[in-house]
Amino acid sequence: MSSERAIELCKAANGLEKVILRDARGSSAEVYLYGGQVTSWKNDHGEELLFVSSKAIFKPPKAIRAGIPICFPQFSNHGSLEQHGFARNRFWSIDTDPPPLPTNSSSQVHIDLILRPSEEDMKIWPHSYEFRLRIALGPGGNLMLISRVRNTNTDGKPFTFTFAYHTYFSVSDISEVRVEGLETLDYLDNLQNKERFTEQGDAITFESEVDKIYLSTPTKIAILDHEKKRTFVISKDGLPDAVVWNPWDKKAKAMADFGDDEYKHMLCVEAAAIEKPITLRPGEEWRGRQELSAVPSSYCSGQLDPQKVLQCS
Repeated sequence: MSSERAIELCKAANGLEKVILRDARGSSAEVYLYGGQVTSWKNDHGEELLFVSSKAIFKPPKAIRAGIPICFPQFSNHGSLEQHGFARNRFWSIDTDPPPLPTNSSSQVHIDLILRPSEEDMKIWPHSYEFRLRIALGPGGNLMLISRVRNTNTDGKPFTFTFAYHTYFSVSDISEVRVEGLETLDYLDNLQNKERFTEQGDAITFESEVDKIYLSTPTKIAILDHEKKRTFVISKDGLPDAVVWNPWDKKAKAMADFGDDEYKHMLCVEAAAIEKPITLRPGEEWRGRQELSAVPSSYCSGQLDPQKVLQCS
């Protein structure tokens, strides 16, 4: 497939510009320049792997409830800025000459985006930065996002931020889903004033609202969807925390851009850096990467935890 066909810039029906990435085997991803946001990731059978709310509002300045919103420079209400910061409701630009990345992602179908602060942004967060985002589609249909944030302040001042890829996964039935890789870890419970608890030893299952920040998490986390016989694997670097969120029925009904019953068909597992904010001095750069893959559920969670290998054979 030629690179021209693999990457297409077009206007969506809602009038916003988006980039479509297509892999030779048929998988695809769609990225809106508004928010620098992936809103679609399909496998080679054309199945949508990310959740998009049927009531999502594709109208600035509203954030899009879909896919992978970027939370920067603040996660949630962990600071004085608006919820989840402002990167998800700014217009990003295509980065035509990005500095090289020491990964093999440049050989994959990819797009590079960049966000710099506007004068208005500087009033609410007075720091100069370059946020570069590469979105790449691997030959096996894997979706990779690499964020690079550089402090370009000329006044010598450092800045501090928190970050998350607020990924909405599409699942068949939340009550039939479990998450592996976060057992026995400490977490902050956002439903209990960020109080710290320790997770029990079993895989995480869902029967009510959940909003937790797991700390010091492994580089791989698995989401097992029994009904679809599909496992999502999140691989991450530079992102020690993982947020697990499902609003359940009451919160779902309270959100204007979220269907009343849609909580049954989504789960957010978010690679993040929250508990220990990132501090950059001028000229310093931080990098955070996540790679998503969807594999048949014969995938053995023993690959996440060597002690479990024997139990899976």
